[in-house]
Amino acid sequence: MHGQIPDHFRKGARTMAVQYETELYSPVKAFFEQRGFDVKAEVRHCDLVGVRSDQEEPLIVEMKKTFNLSLLLQGMQRLKLSPFVYLAVERNRSKRGAVNQRWSELTALCRQLGLGLLTVTFYKTKAPLIDVLCEPSAQPPLTGRNQVARKSGIRRKRLLKEFDERSGDYNTGGSTRRQLVTAYREKALRVASALRTNGEASPATLARQTGVGSSAAILQKNYYGWFERLSRGKYILTIKGAQALTEHAHMLEDNDMIERTINELDVTYSVSGENKDDLAHIAETAEQYLKNTGHI
Repeated sequence: MHGQIPDHFRKGARTMAVQYETELYSPVKAFFEQRGFDVKAEVRHCDLVGVRSDQEEPLIVEMKKTFNLSLLLQGMQRLKLSPFVYLAVERNRSKRGAVNQRWSELTALCRQLGLGLLTVTFYKTKAPLIDVLCEPSAQPPLTGRNQVARKSGIRRKRLLKEFDERSGDYNTGGSTRRQLVTAYREKALRVASALRTNGEASPATLARQTGVGSSAAILQKNYYGWFERLSRGKYILTIKGAQALTEHAHMLEDNDMIERTINELDVTYSVSGENKDDLAHIAETAEQYLKNTGHI
């Protein structure tokens, strides 16, 4: 399956390599938007998350410039949130190396693990082309034990809650070392914007004006250093807060942000035990595949 432009329009087109992982985000986002998904980037550690009205489980895509074990492990972790997980990698004919030439074997491995795999080919003079090498298998999230199943359900709810509370897509998938616009940051910006208008105000006043029920907690915690307490129940905006409003002016133009109450919960992302299980599962699947194909 191809996205955007058919192959026969691309004969003679020269491919090009991208420099950054974030460059994969725009074409992958456009591809899934064409499939009817509402897409947002960097939602609770996932590069891309999409939701569609006729699909209960979220779409999750993890992206890398090159197919590697780290990407595969990320995909296995995401299967605990949703069965609808894709890995997305750049495909470039000029690249050398065994991994980039063995797409059929990588596709077979992803298929056996239940992961979808798609590639993005960039051209010098044409729009990027997306190839879906395999679709995710429609299996429920890996559970094992009831406790794991409950944890998966909680994480999925947190993922969808964060997605739903964001007013738009203000991040780029694959970003590292960049400040992300989370639902919490959006609400803090709304409080800061109202405070700039008022000059000084109480938490109750700001909560009424912004619809942010957690205004008092945001002001008291002052996580970003945007607010200063003048006296009991009176706050003003700091210089740092004013700078943040300037930086995020494009986001504040959206006057239709949905009123919700913040209830931030941190994902307890396991490191050692779960990754060991994933590595063992990948190794067993790969070994069985190589045996069946006569490679070992």
